Amino acid sequence: MTHMHVAGSIHADVTAPAPVWLTRPEDVNALTPKLWSSTTRREDDGVVSVGGVRLTDIAEQVGTPAYVIDEEDFRQRAQAWREAFTGWTVYYAGKSFLCGAIAKWVAQEDLSLDVCSLGELTVALRAGFDPARIGMHGNNKSEAELRLAIERGVGRIIVDSSDEITRLERLCEELGATANVMVRVTTGVEAHTHEYIATAHEDQKFGFSINGGQALVGLFRCHHSPRLRLLGVHSHIGSQIFDTNGFEVAARRTLKLFAQFREATGLELGELDLGGGFGIAYTKEDDPASAAELASGLRDIVSHECRAFGLTVPAISIEPGRAIVGPSGLALYRVGTVKPVDVGGGLSRRYLSVDGGMSDNIRPALYAAEYSAALASRTSAAEPVVSRVVGVHCEGGDILVRDEFLPGDVRIGDLLAVPASGAYSRSMASNYNHTPRPPVVSVRDGRVRTMLRRETLDDVLALDAGFAEDEE
Repeated sequence: MTHMHVAGSIHADVTAPAPVWLTRPEDVNALTPKLWSSTTRREDDGVVSVGGVRLTDIAEQVGTPAYVIDEEDFRQRAQAWREAFTGWTVYYAGKSFLCGAIAKWVAQEDLSLDVCSLGELTVALRAGFDPARIGMHGNNKSEAELRLAIERGVGRIIVDSSDEITRLERLCEELGATANVMVRVTTGVEAHTHEYIATAHEDQKFGFSINGGQALVGLFRCHHSPRLRLLGVHSHIGSQIFDTNGFEVAARRTLKLFAQFREATGLELGELDLGGGFGIAYTKEDDPASAAELASGLRDIVSHECRAFGLTVPAISIEPGRAIVGPSGLALYRVGTVKPVDVGGGLSRRYLSVDGGMSDNIRPALYAAEYSAALASRTSAAEPVVSRVVGVHCEGGDILVRDEFLPGDVRIGDLLAVPASGAYSRSMASNYNHTPRPPVVSVRDGRVRTMLRRETLDDVLALDAGFAEDEE
């Protein structure tokens, strides 16, 4: 199989039992540090622990599947981003994973918070997050979302269309309020990522096009509105990006827009948000930059482009989400079946079916995202075997880990841990096949705390009005 980017094609032709980038490990029991949270280790008896808690104990306490978040690691990463980008504003992207505890951690680590739905905004507000430090995203914000944002004094609303500007102006007039806004623009930069998570090319739903002149019109309209206070421009080029090359082009085109606005109005815009999308390691081949490396590169880019256009460097903000919570989380599963499959040409692949699947991590099915896995409940002296970890759902694409070397003696009842599962797993989870969603627990200093409890079948079926009719 030819290796694709982490969000590459799901339809690649199978010509070998493993992709060329997947190398046979010298020690199948070893944990590659960049894939796991900072407190993850394999104990002397072979059991993997996180935050001083053995994964076997977590499985006994809350069952499987389950998501496990390393609180110490999350806080360390939040601190690293805040310190690397001193002088800039760091917004944690709540869409990656948000719950009450996460919102409180973000506030305690002195980060701001980005939300993009009524639900996420409500979680943040109920957690006591300062509304002035919240940014509100969304390409089709409802009146209810905008009304709540205005009434609670959300720090900035990122407007995405002319229709939204009209809606926002009307609500502000009705409420006798003024809203702080940023105009989201599309720069025409196509980040090296999957079509579904590349968000700055022209032919997609987000933002005002710079090339088509829509962005400048949107800026003028917000600038002249008596009910809107224009802060600046927001740009986001995609997700799971490993370097700053795309940001360089996006910054150049965005700051050119700043210069055009100054030429027309005599005023300089005060803020620029470069978005997020910073990548993490899902497999051994991934080599993401550190927060410090990204900060150095982005500072150089902004300074250079501002000098080129004769602009004062604006206030800059960024929006890491995955880069903070992704490596802090893992998903824990129990093996239910082991099945060797002949793939032709004398080659075979072993299928390990676990008790979760695409309902708790849709990313591999959605855009062929790659993940790794490790035997978590013991060590093994068996030879490594190319394995595919699959789920319980009635879909051929229900794959959690497409290819990984795992011990040849993995058996029913063993625990498998999938690292880098903190972002976009629980937040994108579903009830497909009427499957209750797994719990999320945090671990720190040997203690386990429930962040989100496990759903039950009663929870899932409580929405089914057909049963209510039977009871009448």
